Amino acid sequence: MAADSVYRITEIVGTSKKSWEDAAATAVKTASKTLRDLRVAEVVKLDMVVEDGKVSAYRARVALSFKYAPKK
Repeated sequence: MAADSVYRITEIVGTSKKSWEDAAATAVKTASKTLRDLRVAEVVKLDMVVEDGKVSAYRARVALSFKYAPKK
């Protein structure tokens, strides 16, 4: 039988000048450099930065789920 597991969820914001999809992918790619055992990424909010009446950046707020392993 597998041991019980605990997962932690944290929210981060990725940005991109191209698209929301790219912003979300940037968030996951960057987080994966320091978070181990990422399991699920859920986009919880999309917005844009507007400057001078034009979209200058896309932002994706992403909830990341990863296996929690406290220090022993």
